[in-house]
Amino acid sequence: MLTRRRFLTLTAALPLASVPAHRAGAAPLHVATGHALGARATLRLAHPDAPAMAARAFAEIARLEDVFSLYRPQSALMRLNAAGFLPDPPFELLECLTLAGRVHAASGGRFDPTVQPLWALHAAAAVTGRLPDPAALAAVPRGWARVALATDQIRLEPGMALTLNGIAQGYIADRIAALLEAEGLSDVLIDTGELRAPGKGAQDRVWPVRLPDGRSLPLHGRALATSAPKGTTFDAQAQRSHILDPRSGNPTAAAWRAVSIAAPRAALADALSTAACLMPQRAEIEALCAEFDGCAMVALV
Repeated sequence: MLTRRRFLTLTAALPLASVPAHRAGAAPLHVATGHALGARATLRLAHPDAPAMAARAFAEIARLEDVFSLYRPQSALMRLNAAGFLPDPPFELLECLTLAGRVHAASGGRFDPTVQPLWALHAAAAVTGRLPDPAALAAVPRGWARVALATDQIRLEPGMALTLNGIAQGYIADRIAALLEAEGLSDVLIDTGELRAPGKGAQDRVWPVRLPDGRSLPLHGRALATSAPKGTTFDAQAQRSHILDPRSGNPTAAAWRAVSIAAPRAALADALSTAACLMPQRAEIEALCAEFDGCAMVALV
């Protein structure tokens, strides 16, 4: 049974009470909604030209879908998976995969985009109500060392395929933040399934975000991602997590109900929270976050 895996929610679309109110005459808050990689996307922004800015942001999201989507046959990622080779890859794909490689190394291989064929086997077996054949899982070629990245091409070994579902939503949030900041807007909350609040100035509002443990976190000038191992499952009993252990090929044992990571960038928070779901000890998650400047685990339940 596939259900939504991300469940960060805003406690309000207004600043925290401790934050000074906006200047008199400031633009009202504009809320625009759409989709990003199959998930609901919401932009909350304050600017006189907010509707037009939001429209440009969603046009950029649509462009990035053509890079990262696993459902658009002609996306760069789908063409790479189909052929095992992609010449002249988009900059965004290379940048995202480079960051994925850093998190893979720091997490001891737990974050691994090469699990896509494993995920496909589990999904196909779930439709029939059975478990994947262990021999078939063991035979799936995987491993980040088998991915060759270069500025002019990306190569995969035969039988391999990538998924960026644990990082691309965050990456898209980062790209939208950069687009809006280039237009002079930092008073914005971007929600693509991961949250990014650029918030450079003291006049920018602080966004209160509800964490899985019930606390409220003031978000300003950083990003936040929460991964819930059983937020999406392969079975109707909601026991077989969608987050796969690349070592065994099976769903994680899910030591945690949810892990929330704050980071300077949403893509990094996204990838770290995904990897953390495969770590059974709090100290391991804290050590992983310490490998990256400005990152911290903010909730673990």
